[in-house]
Amino acid sequence: MITAIGGIEHRGFGTGAWALVAEDGTTYELLDCPRDLRQAGLHVKVQGTLNDDVMTLAMIGKVLNVNSFEILEKPSSVE
Repeated sequence: MITAIGGIEHRGFGTGAWALVAEDGTTYELLDCPRDLRQAGLHVKVQGTLNDDVMTLAMIGKVLNVNSFEILEKPSSVE
């Protein structure tokens, strides 16, 4: 289990992929991203497990299965 803090981004590869760009610069692709995390610009704390045996079309980073998350800050354009 890992804990990462960072920003949510939507990457436009294929049908699109949701990513967490952690404060240390690591990019995680969020597998089956929870609906409440699907907002670009959110600043979040995520706990989850790395899934090393999965490859995706986007291939934007390590695949992270989200177990829990906390929204720390919403961008000013999101209500």
